[in-house]
Amino acid sequence: MKYRLLLLSAAALLTACDPAASDKSEAKPEKDAKVENAFPSTYAPLASEPTVITNAQLIDGTGSEIAAGSVYIQGGRIVAVGAGDAPEDFPSEANTIDAQGRFVTPGIIDIHSHLGNYASPGVNAHSDGNEVTSPITSEVDAEHGVWPQDPGFDEALKGGITTLHILPGSANLFGGKGVTLRNIASRTVQGMKFPDAPETLKMACGENPKRVYGDKGGPGSRMGNVAGYRKNWIRATEYKKKREKDGDDFVRDLQLETLADVIDGKILVQMHCYRADEMVQILDIAKEFDYKITTFHHAVEAYKIGDILAENGTCAAMWADWYGFKMESYDGIRENVPFVHAAGACAMIHSDDDNNIQRLNQEVAKTWADGNRAGLNISKAEAWKWLSTNPAKALGILDETGTLEVGKRADIVLWSADPFSTYARPETVMIDGATVFDRESGLEPKSDFRLGQGEAPRAMTQQPTNAGEEL
Repeated sequence: MKYRLLLLSAAALLTACDPAASDKSEAKPEKDAKVENAFPSTYAPLASEPTVITNAQLIDGTGSEIAAGSVYIQGGRIVAVGAGDAPEDFPSEANTIDAQGRFVTPGIIDIHSHLGNYASPGVNAHSDGNEVTSPITSEVDAEHGVWPQDPGFDEALKGGITTLHILPGSANLFGGKGVTLRNIASRTVQGMKFPDAPETLKMACGENPKRVYGDKGGPGSRMGNVAGYRKNWIRATEYKKKREKDGDDFVRDLQLETLADVIDGKILVQMHCYRADEMVQILDIAKEFDYKITTFHHAVEAYKIGDILAENGTCAAMWADWYGFKMESYDGIRENVPFVHAAGACAMIHSDDDNNIQRLNQEVAKTWADGNRAGLNISKAEAWKWLSTNPAKALGILDETGTLEVGKRADIVLWSADPFSTYARPETVMIDGATVFDRESGLEPKSDFRLGQGEAPRAMTQQPTNAGEEL
């Protein structure tokens, strides 16, 4: 049996937050001093037991596939993964799951979701994804609008989603911060926050900002959009210089603080953008002010500039076949994701929708098949990167999750069939080694909002399609 083994220390296996963190928050900060981590993660993994998944068809997220493999989990982490099946090599007390030849993959990561901010039922009271009072709202944070009881989290988990990134909508040039969540039941959003995940900033280019603000003082054109970015990056540059010069002895500005942290490399830019020409212009602005665009979202024309994205180390988060619903989305092709991948760039799928998030494996299967029909020869194991590995990379959490590798969090999905099949469904979902969904036993989360209620009519549980776009 071929295994990559690693003995992890107890400290490495325990991922609960340090209780001292809450004590520090009680100290009174100096006047105008920046309070680091004002809303700290309180996420603690659920209890788990040593578990061995044997006789599995492994797709590990690194581009490799193992026909008959095993995964050993201890302390919520992967401590061994490889080919073969030798029970005597594992502790006798370990729980054993015989996959019986079924597929086992890393948990799916959705880099673009609005669950919690556009919660179900889709009523106006649950519309908390866009702060449409100004084109510049970098001071707001998506986590402050997330409703943890959104039933959409439950449905996403049944689709294999173990981690998701919640973003503000796309009304603004600078829309605010995003937040990366673990898909577990929690009373608070802090209890869902991925520990130590980098902060992100949502920005938007193109039609949305000029449409929303054209009759509200601007910007009213793409020219105005670009001028708006540059004016505010100039302000942020000056703020950054003053902060470095004066230390804590200056008046904080939450709006400029976010942008200055982007320039400092502390916050990852996630940018809504459709057209290839605009994406290249945005990359030029980033070079002008010395910051980085981590990911373009939607990126319907990314296939035209795959080489440029690769040169800049910028990812593209795309749909399989959503395009043509407005002018800037008109020139789309079904091979967008695989063509970007083939150009050597970081490509991935995303949902931007409470229904689409439940079947992202099918979305990847569609675009993977379209790419191969066009002449590419991409393996299923390589295409799986679009579901977990590359989203983890773009969110700055690849060292923790996204692949079935030794030392990673045990975020795992066991499938009923080949996950590239229309008929495949997650049968078991594990987060940090704890089983949080199991179809056969009936174990599944149920939002507090649903407790004591029958199943509501579909019309009452469905939010608007593409919530981040419909303002």
